[in-house]
Amino acid sequence: MTSFRFLHAADIHLDSPLRGLARHDGLPATRIREATRQALDNLVDLALREQVDFVVIAGDLYDGTWKDAGTGLYMARALGRLVQAGIRVFLLQGNHDAASHITHDLPLPDGVQRFGTRAPETFEIDHLRVALHGQSFAQRRVEQDMTPRYPTPVPGWFNIGVLHTSLSGHGEHETYAPCTPDALLAKGYDYWALGHVHERAVWGDGPHIVFPGVLQGRHIRESGAKGATLVSVTEGRVTAMDHLPCDVVRWARVAVDCTDLASESAVHDAIGLALRDAMDETLGDRLLVARLALSGATPLHARLAANSGALRIHAQQIAEMLPGAPAIEKIVLTTTLPVEGYPQPQLGDDLSRLLEEALADPLLLDEIEADLAPFLATLPAVSETDQGDAALARVRAKAWTPLLSAAADTLRTRFTTEAGDS
Repeated sequence: MTSFRFLHAADIHLDSPLRGLARHDGLPATRIREATRQALDNLVDLALREQVDFVVIAGDLYDGTWKDAGTGLYMARALGRLVQAGIRVFLLQGNHDAASHITHDLPLPDGVQRFGTRAPETFEIDHLRVALHGQSFAQRRVEQDMTPRYPTPVPGWFNIGVLHTSLSGHGEHETYAPCTPDALLAKGYDYWALGHVHERAVWGDGPHIVFPGVLQGRHIRESGAKGATLVSVTEGRVTAMDHLPCDVVRWARVAVDCTDLASESAVHDAIGLALRDAMDETLGDRLLVARLALSGATPLHARLAANSGALRIHAQQIAEMLPGAPAIEKIVLTTTLPVEGYPQPQLGDDLSRLLEEALADPLLLDEIEADLAPFLATLPAVSETDQGDAALARVRAKAWTPLLSAAADTLRTRFTTEAGDS
């Protein structure tokens, strides 16, 4: 066998609509919306720079059917650059770009091969002695394990299984083509190139089962570096797997410790320091989009909660003055009053008691659901990757316990503020 290298990518979601950006004032929406295209360009540049022998894309090139031909033209241009450089591309369709879900199609030039939907098929690269086995989704929802029908490995060759799957269930992602790592290993392939799970994950010391993760994070739940996996193979064995970033917008949860801070200027300084540290980790000319999480026991607890709008404006101003001008997606306050030296609101025990009584009263919960039903009916449909704010997600799920708890916390803060101002 000869030595070779390939790039494994998945979940490009080109031109993803990125619903919900309008809820966050001050975000550079245009730059964020164009990020999936720029990340695709970075993937192609990476393949050219590293002179890989081929590229594997394990599903979800698109987020759904194209809104216009521009999406398909952009993908065609990117794939064309690879083909012109002599780099072969192997791709399959996942749940977001399943054959039944995409109303447009992309004419594939020589050098780009797409796995069919009727049954698993094998593509071979003779001079490298590589065999790739895979099957695209015919329908968006695939509830059965697809791997039992995958072919046996080609003897003496490097065998790659390509599959869009949730594996045996993975976090917030819906279940598609479920299977287990043990079942994949039993196929006898040398590498499993998976897609669908948006966080990078690797199982086993070999053969490796790999999710490269989404190519470009699109919201705060897709935080951290995003990109593709560069795989090096020597004499039939994987000798290196390097996760290389392709993202141009990086989402991050930035912690700000407000413990014992007694002035708003001190809080502002802490925000600036936390953002600088986060910018140092982001690297390059990427846009950092930060969710600031303020925590700790501080005498400013009530004032921060009562003036959250002004706090956000100050945070945005601080960010604008930093190199790279990070964007503020949201501020989450979980600060508390110091235990010693500050009167605690007496309302807490009463609210706790009322909350317990409310959650134990099925008639009251039914009334809450009935009152919210007209509101729920006005909400637009959302995709599995765009659940919106936590409060809305809880309303959709009828999760009354955390909603009532949040309402109680808000009341506590209001009463604390009034007590401190009196």
